[in-house]
Amino acid sequence: MAAPKTRRRGTELEEAILRAAAAELAEAGYPGLTMEGVAQRAGTNKNTIYRRWPNRAALGVAAYRHLAEDTLKPPDTGHLREDALTLLRAINCGQTSPAARVLRSLLTGVGDEPELREQLHEQAAEGGAAAWLTVAGRAVARGEARPGALHPRVATVALVLLRNEYLTRGLTTVDDDVLVEIVDEVYLPLVRA
Repeated sequence: MAAPKTRRRGTELEEAILRAAAAELAEAGYPGLTMEGVAQRAGTNKNTIYRRWPNRAALGVAAYRHLAEDTLKPPDTGHLREDALTLLRAINCGQTSPAARVLRSLLTGVGDEPELREQLHEQAAEGGAAAWLTVAGRAVARGEARPGALHPRVATVALVLLRNEYLTRGLTTVDDDVLVEIVDEVYLPLVRA
């Protein structure tokens, strides 16, 4: 006889919902993301989802963040240049990952939905900066970077330039020589002590 199902709560339930939302985004794109579809896929109800995320934009961005969490772990090679290149290369390679596909799906919906644009802007400000601020903080502590490198706009300039390559050139990955140029010609001269 099978054991009775236990009701999922807390982190277990949230992870199931986020996995379901990511799967919906990957399958149907942002236009096809519905609370009903996510609820059905996660084996829960819409009210449970709405208690955690007020709308599909917030849910979609949370699903992306959940997928992307492991991608941006700050490296610690002991050298600013190597840390910056390692981080850029990890981001660049990750552009073909499920998280990147979900992000591209979300970006397609930005023009039609101001709430999604706001959610993505907040995500970029929060999530994108953390790894770069860690790398910059270690470099400041080692004397490789000036304290001004800890400003989020300064710390993330390499990431912003990489994103610009994706957006303006329509690429999903960028050649390594472009990454080296971003680090050597822009990032390091800007942050170095």
